[in-house]
Parts: sequence; C-alpha cells; structure tokens
Amino acid sequence: VLGLLVWTLIAGTEYFLYPAFGWVMFVAVFYWVLTVFFLIIYMTMTYTRIPQVPWTTVGLCFNGSAFVLYLIAAIVDASSVTKELDSHNYNSWAASSFFAFVVTSCYAGNTYFSFISWRSRTLQ
Repeated sequence: VLGLLVWTLIAGTEYFLYPAFGWVMFVAVFYWVLTVFFLIIYMTMTYTRIPQVPWTTVGLCFNGSAFVLYLIAAIVDASSVTKELDSHNYNSWAASSFFAFVVTSCYAGNTYFSFISWRSRTLQ
C-alpha cells in the first residue's frame, strides 16, 4: 500500500519533465508489481508446489535489492523536491519522498527477517 502511494503521488504530477522522478517511478512501480506477485505466490501457497526454488534465498535477494534501490530512489526523490521546480507539484513530491523512506524502512526490516530465515536454513 505504501509503495502504491509513492508512485501514485508522483504519477499525478508532471514527473516526466524531471528525469529523477522517472527513476523513482521505475523503482516504485517495479517493486510494487513484484511485491504483489510474491504476495499472491505466498497467499496461494504456490511456493509449496515448486520445491526446487530456494525461496528463502529468493526472498533475501528480493528484499535486499528492494531496500538498496528504494533507498537510492528515496534519496533521489527527496533531493529533487524543491519549490522552485513547480509549486503546485511540491506537496505531492514531498509526500512521495516521505512515503519512499517509509517503504525503504519496511524493506529494510523485511531484509533483516529474510536474512534471519535464510541463515537458519543454511545452518541446518
């Protein structure tokens, strides 16, 4: 839900005039789609039908890459928000920057728990 907020707040503006917001949109939409995909896989328990895939490693890689790229996108988003660019888009861009950092912290926590899960699987 928070990732959806990030890209809808940016998509409602003229973000295409500023390349930095294009990067933030790419990261936000890409990881939102992948998160929904993995949510469906885990909710339908499809992962139990594909035991060849190391799901703990996949989860760790996904959450780790989401954390790193979302952190970069959040920093780019925050540094691109200025009143001088376009004053009527300022509030949406500022809100998207705030929520990008919130999503980054969520992925950081998820990465930590994925690492704990991955570590316990490799020690067995």
